[in-house]
Amino acid sequence: MDLTTSEEYASQSKLLQEFTKVPSIDSAWVLKYKNEGISTAMFSISQPDLMANCTRKYTMYCHITGAGTNSRDFQWSPFPTEMTGVSVIVPSPSGSKLLIVRNGEKGCPTKLEIVDQSHVAKEIHLGQSIHGPLYTDEWFHGISWNQEETLIAYIAEAPPQPRPVFSDSGYRKGDSSDEDYNTWKGQGDWEEDWGERYSKKGRPSLFVLDTASGEVRAAEGIATSLSVGQVVWAPPSSSGSQKYLVFVGWLEHNGFHNTARKLGIKYCSNRPCALYAIASPFERPETDNKPVCDGKSDSAASARNLTASISSAFFPRFSQDGKILLFLSAKQAVNSGAHNATDSLHKMNWPSDWKMDKELHVTEVVPIVMCPEDGCFPGLYCSSILSNPWLSDGCTMILTSAWRSTEVILSIDVLSGKVTRITPEDSHYSWSALTIDGDNVLAVSSSPIDPPHIRYGRQVTPERQARRWTWDEVDSPLMTASDKVKSLLSHHSVTILQIPVTNASGDLSDGGKLPFEAIFVSYKDSSHSPTVVILHGGPHSVSVSSYVKSSAFLASLGFNLLIVNYRGTPGFGEEALQSLPGKVGSQDVQDCLTAIDHVINEKLIDASKVAVVGISHGGFLTTHLIGQAPDRFIVGAARNPVCNLALMIGTTDIPDWCYIVACGTEAKQYASESPSPDHLRLFYEKSPIAHISKVKAPLLMLLGGADLRVPVSNGLQYARALREGGGQVKIMMFPEDIHEIIIPRSDFESFLNIGVWFKTHLK
Repeated sequence: MDLTTSEEYASQSKLLQEFTKVPSIDSAWVLKYKNEGISTAMFSISQPDLMANCTRKYTMYCHITGAGTNSRDFQWSPFPTEMTGVSVIVPSPSGSKLLIVRNGEKGCPTKLEIVDQSHVAKEIHLGQSIHGPLYTDEWFHGISWNQEETLIAYIAEAPPQPRPVFSDSGYRKGDSSDEDYNTWKGQGDWEEDWGERYSKKGRPSLFVLDTASGEVRAAEGIATSLSVGQVVWAPPSSSGSQKYLVFVGWLEHNGFHNTARKLGIKYCSNRPCALYAIASPFERPETDNKPVCDGKSDSAASARNLTASISSAFFPRFSQDGKILLFLSAKQAVNSGAHNATDSLHKMNWPSDWKMDKELHVTEVVPIVMCPEDGCFPGLYCSSILSNPWLSDGCTMILTSAWRSTEVILSIDVLSGKVTRITPEDSHYSWSALTIDGDNVLAVSSSPIDPPHIRYGRQVTPERQARRWTWDEVDSPLMTASDKVKSLLSHHSVTILQIPVTNASGDLSDGGKLPFEAIFVSYKDSSHSPTVVILHGGPHSVSVSSYVKSSAFLASLGFNLLIVNYRGTPGFGEEALQSLPGKVGSQDVQDCLTAIDHVINEKLIDASKVAVVGISHGGFLTTHLIGQAPDRFIVGAARNPVCNLALMIGTTDIPDWCYIVACGTEAKQYASESPSPDHLRLFYEKSPIAHISKVKAPLLMLLGGADLRVPVSNGLQYARALREGGGQVKIMMFPEDIHEIIIPRSDFESFLNIGVWFKTHLK
């Protein structure tokens, strides 16, 4: 490293640490007390710890007073409290108890702690023979207290399967659970897993804890071919004699042609799933005196599929009165094969005397929007739902959803299906709901240059006017950025640009011809500043106008940012999203070039100072652009990019993705683990490696050595071939990291090197 580069590293690393110090809010709850005028918000926050190479977790409290008035007072605890070794916390419905989960690592037991308001009331240690760590990710994760706060249902890794034991005399027959110095355990049969993020985890399974006795029981009657998640308690029956659990189940036979394979599920809502009901394991089913343990029985004790009429059902939520069961569906993704698509909202009426033998009818509340009218609701695109999303009327649900290039908060009347955007429309800010406080909403809002601020939404009804929402900014110690960060970002402004589609092909639907968008973050006199084009992955994911540490860091270096939401991005209606499968490497590439041409023609940027960066499919576009338009880009950077679909098909955890993006949705009919020579040829032609001989821009490659989604061989092959042809390429490998590159030190070093790489070449 020369002296100039060394000084740039030192300067940028110091600056990037300023961005790393800004914490993020993971979740929040409102705890009600007997005094109706006071509530307490509890926040779970996290912050990277670079020295320990981990993420530190904290809790912080805020007392909210002033119910019934037009203003609220927020009184914060003076300091956050670190939750050392804590995986997740979940308060009880009344707020009087708290579950603390400490997942065991490297064979250590998992600990569950029940905390009363003054002390730890119960501590339960659970070894691997009962279950492994609890699932705390956003997909399988589910922890639910019952209304009486006597039972907690949760999802954890099933106990490992017994492995054969060998000694100097060969295989030990009989009880092989013990291992001593004269024996060793073999591997046994290999088991499929759910791919990226889940390769070292056991099967997601359902357990229930009795908070009084500390006893844990596995739910009975669930087939071992079913992975479960997102459990909630059903409301007590009218007789009070039966307790049911409702959960999401994913069948493990979802490989090509219904073979026994678990295709990767991270970022993939197109995996078929259904809602199931099962009786609590702490009581015997009313219609059967014998517990069912093997999951194969057809008796009433077996898990009951509640949504057999629809191909996808997840995020179950009961209304406050327990009469309606709501859920989201990604049926459009399942049916088309696109890995994400427009969601729909559905409901079932839940009888107070429901029993396992009663059918429930599914009705649609919010349908899929195919082609939204200008400025109108584009459809549901939800990555999560609050554990309690209800306003006090019991029929209004609060959701966070993508709306074109912003994230918004919606209210949905589940009786009428009316959808209302309740966050401001004349703003480039994005909003996300944190929790509900009666008829009010705690939320965060941010923009690419404004770190998140906590907001408190209230409904106001001025005389002779329709009801509307007002959003108070909450003075909070949580989301504070340093003066240096604020000063650097103050030189930027944000605009969301409408980009008309050019040269639309004749086979496009109306929605596929609508304008797409780009978020433009301009620096001072933008026409003289270098520009970084930022491309999201997916391709069916979205860049919303919220604060992202890495993008804000690049902006602080004096770059313009052009963040392109090319067609195929969620948030623009289903027809626009479905216009991309089968056209990757052409339509999405052309959209990116059209967006760049737009800001050049508007004299917003300097065409001679353009860089490009992306991850996954964004890396696919990055390497395509520097190959297909080699004179347009001075420099590029790609994080775990898809460079060769023909190589990826045999190594990725989502081989179906290769078929869908390259061949279109009809590929579901003939996709195979052994692709034909014609398909391999097509995969190659659709890939960036087909254009590698034309590349001129220096390229930085950042690769996660443990990536199962786009295995490291994909990036290495491209980088080595580029070098072979005389191209300039720098490779950085993070051996322990996965597709996202999320280990704190890896993430830090990744964007530090991108910043230095761009500064070096965009002089």
